[in-house]
Amino acid sequence: MELAAAELGANSVTVTPGSGTWGFAWEKGSPMIGAEAEHIQEAVGVLSRYSDAIGVRLFASGTDRKSDSEDHLLRQFAHASNVPVLNLESASRHPCQALADASVLSRHFDSNVEGKKFVLSWTSHPKALPMAVPNSTLLMASRMGMEVTVARPEGFELEPSVMESARRLAALSGGSVSESNNLLSAANGAHIIYAKSWGSSLRYEDPRAETELRAQHQDWRITDACMHQTDKGHFMHCLPVRRGVVVDDSVLDGPNTLHLDQAEYRLHAQKAILNWLWKAHAEAS
Repeated sequence: MELAAAELGANSVTVTPGSGTWGFAWEKGSPMIGAEAEHIQEAVGVLSRYSDAIGVRLFASGTDRKSDSEDHLLRQFAHASNVPVLNLESASRHPCQALADASVLSRHFDSNVEGKKFVLSWTSHPKALPMAVPNSTLLMASRMGMEVTVARPEGFELEPSVMESARRLAALSGGSVSESNNLLSAANGAHIIYAKSWGSSLRYEDPRAETELRAQHQDWRITDACMHQTDKGHFMHCLPVRRGVVVDDSVLDGPNTLHLDQAEYRLHAQKAILNWLWKAHAEAS
């Protein structure tokens, strides 16, 4: 986002609370006697006076499922701001990544995306990761009218509310949404394999059980055998990616990969968002 702003002629300032600056308090009603030096209400209020827009990354806590799924902190941040707030990744969504990926898919299929088979595959990972990227990826592909399959082991289902939203979007766009607990079967005839790990809901209730469950599925990795099941399918990943854990070197180094295109299009997507925002502001003024 900083590079996108600079290329469009804007200035940007990065603030990292808790790392080089002070920490923020989020809830009201209790005296601030801890380490936090400023409440989010004043912190965002000040930033709103200094800037035309605020981009914010607020990662999942991994401990409060309700707060994470509802993006409680992001909503508080936006409520305190008097200028537009851009979600650069929140507890449950990553819209900037989804916009970049949608652009890559549109270009790759020459704008003929509808009906293409898209597999969002869970993969092994040393730690439980947030659901922001898989949630937004699922909603993006469903909205584009693709035939989406969420491939994941038992116990790693995405949030029911997200699955329901995806099915509604697919119904409106002419696509479909299904689930599978067999990666090779799901990959059969696929045009896209999008790999991404995420944590089981057990991470909120029983982290040790989540770790043990995840350890049982180290074979969930994108391999040549998996890609051979596809219909000349291409591999996607939002990066960074762990070679030999999420995907084999031979897949990443092969000709049918789009992950570097995705990284490039993140810059294009951020610029598009900022450009749209400035135009909308100018028209409103």
